[in-house]
Amino acid sequence: MILVTRINGSVFALNPDLVERVDCTPDTVVTLVDGTKYIISESVPEFVDSVRHYRASLIAQASRMETEPATPTHSSLATSSSADDEIDAKVLPLHRKER
Repeated sequence: MILVTRINGSVFALNPDLVERVDCTPDTVVTLVDGTKYIISESVPEFVDSVRHYRASLIAQASRMETEPATPTHSSLATSSSADDEIDAKVLPLHRKER
């Protein structure tokens, strides 16, 4: 999420993955994929830089996660180390509420 400022000064978080386009009309108008529009006080280049920094931070975090050694999970600590005792992933059904 990135923080942007409405024309009235209130700040809100916006998911940049949902942005379809950004127009300068002369106010900056952000249009989401569902057609929702927000008028923000940041300029188009400022908005684009915010999105760029957000995405770069995601890539950097993913890179750090790949280089860190895997930590054992709670369930793997309780199992023995024998190859015959490896546990397969299990799918648990979710029960839906009746409406």
